[in-house]
Amino acid sequence: MWSGEELDLDAYLARIGYDTERDGELVPDLRTLTALHRAHVRAVPFENLDVALGRPVPLDLKSLQAKLVERRRGGYCYEQNSLFAAALERIGFTVTARGARNRSRGAALPPVTHALLVVAVEGEQWLADVGFGWQGPLEPVPLRDGARVEQSGWTFGIVVEDEGIHVLRSLRPQGWADLYAFSPQTLYPGDFTVMNHYSSSHPQSRFLGQVVAQWPGEDERRALVRDRLSTVRTDGVVEERVVPADELIATLESRFGIELDDEERTGLERIHPARS
Repeated sequence: MWSGEELDLDAYLARIGYDTERDGELVPDLRTLTALHRAHVRAVPFENLDVALGRPVPLDLKSLQAKLVERRRGGYCYEQNSLFAAALERIGFTVTARGARNRSRGAALPPVTHALLVVAVEGEQWLADVGFGWQGPLEPVPLRDGARVEQSGWTFGIVVEDEGIHVLRSLRPQGWADLYAFSPQTLYPGDFTVMNHYSSSHPQSRFLGQVVAQWPGEDERRALVRDRLSTVRTDGVVEERVVPADELIATLESRFGIELDDEERTGLERIHPARS
């Protein structure tokens, strides 16, 4: 389903820094899933730069490999989780997908636009999501009501609401905060295509017309939205600063590990909001 047979697995593992001699052989078990998930989010940043530049965002595996693996760019949820699903499928995992409503922005009721994965391991289902940006989990989360896991100082949990709606939550200093909610309905790559079309082209999409780059680190998490760079640590301390146009490219490259060509650098500087 995820074109795993087409994946250059060795190139993908090199991209995320996974060494089988050091990190263990690849078998469809929880240790492998956890190690790959953590390696992927550490190496591949969340970013919308092609959308910001007005480019199409193809989801076929050949295009994903060219962008995220060969060019060492990042991507947003459809790209990242499609690539991750292909790698997991190639190794022998059973992978399905879900569509979620983002709840991290308050009481608004947004459409279902986030894509995540569910992986079956040893008779249990695990939420795997390498594409939720700076608020996302570092490792898989057990998909059962009341689950709670701590990951390098960041705590995540699952609750189940009416109609079987699952909610991924994050524990903050002020208490639990919902990240997103999703139904048990299985989605397929074609559904990702439809959701991707909305996110990359609809006038109401939050990804249009602005730069977004995020990274869920272990010690701190970083987010750049338009010209504002935010960092948050495990103790809840948040720092923010404005990134002027002449620092944008250096910030994307040094703080998020995004490798850009000259055309991309010029285009991104052009759409950056001017600040005196």
